[in-house]
Amino acid sequence: MTHVFLIHWNATEAKQKASILESAGYNVDYEPSALQALKKLRSTPPAVVVIDLSRLPNQGRDMAINIRHAKTTRNIPIIFVEGDKEKTNQIKTHVPDALYTNYNQINEALKEAITQPLKVTTIPKSTFEPYKHASLSKKLGIKPNTKLVLIDPPKEFTKTLGELPRNVTIEKQMSDQSDLIIIFAITQEDLQDRLTKIIDKLQPDGKLWIAWQKKTPQTATNVTQTTVRKTGLTRGLVDYKVCSFDATWTGLLFTLRKPKRA
Repeated sequence: MTHVFLIHWNATEAKQKASILESAGYNVDYEPSALQALKKLRSTPPAVVVIDLSRLPNQGRDMAINIRHAKTTRNIPIIFVEGDKEKTNQIKTHVPDALYTNYNQINEALKEAITQPLKVTTIPKSTFEPYKHASLSKKLGIKPNTKLVLIDPPKEFTKTLGELPRNVTIEKQMSDQSDLIIIFAITQEDLQDRLTKIIDKLQPDGKLWIAWQKKTPQTATNVTQTTVRKTGLTRGLVDYKVCSFDATWTGLLFTLRKPKRA
């Protein structure tokens, strides 16, 4: 049975969409975590990757770019499904060799992808390329009406953020209504302490940036991307995006790890 890998950022909806592909006779695997999805794809490449754009289309685009960058997954056919027309047209400029369709026509797209093997000759630029001209607030995922929490930010970080979307509120303390949290940590002790204080309040769909200082001769920090990722994983988090905030700070974006399906 042909192996198809579905990428969807909501486990419940992914299960529903997977059933559509399974009813057409495919063996379907799906994964709502970007990090785990990439690991699975590289260890056991499927015949086709289907990326659902109905949620978090930019993440779907970045997944496709990462797939094209790895030698083990580079030539796997990619099918993008659904999604906003404007967003989809933007994604086509970065991943032109993919197929674009909807679930009503997914069977035809799958047959085309499988019977006409792909040979990628043009590798997309890095996942940073689409964000090259974006504002920092957009890179961080700050949307209208976001309740943003900044925990121990550097001085004048709000100026670094620049103009924010409408109705964004910035708070110092996390609450059950917080949408996006940014923790700034100089030492591993800082990181552990701040995570302990907020981890139980993080909502299932909440997003958490953990930021650390870039290594320079002037900085004294024991926090790195590796230690941040390991710390997050031990607290039940998974990371799926990295972003340079400015000349001093870089961050990883986390969300809570979804429970494994039965």
